[in-house]
Amino acid sequence: MNNKQRMVFINLPVSHLQTAIAYYQALGFDNNPQYTDDTAACMVWSESIYVMLLTHDKWRSFTSRPIPAQNSSEVMLALSCQSRAEVDTMLTRVQKAGGVIDVNPLQDHGFMYSRSLSDPDGHVWELFWMDTIAAQG
Repeated sequence: MNNKQRMVFINLPVSHLQTAIAYYQALGFDNNPQYTDDTAACMVWSESIYVMLLTHDKWRSFTSRPIPAQNSSEVMLALSCQSRAEVDTMLTRVQKAGGVIDVNPLQDHGFMYSRSLSDPDGHVWELFWMDTIAAQG
């Protein structure tokens, strides 16, 4: 078995880099200035989860595939929270930072609670809490 720590880097095209940086900072992400310039920003959620915000020109240097329209969904990115209350607190911060909350219906299954949002560029995220012991049931 490989004991090497695995990391996730989520790359997102953004229309306005400074707006996107401010938005993600308002949600609690930290900006790593070592990997931030006028074309990209590295936003840190945890020791293993990073979101790379890329200007459209920078994005196009990686792929010729089209940037999806803001009202489309290619993926839904999910981040875990420590409690149901943290999910709701994060959604309050999302709304204050300019995101759209509850773009999909709230999910409450007792052992799992989730709400979704979209950032200023239309990327869909889900914030969720799960009681892993109750989920094993």
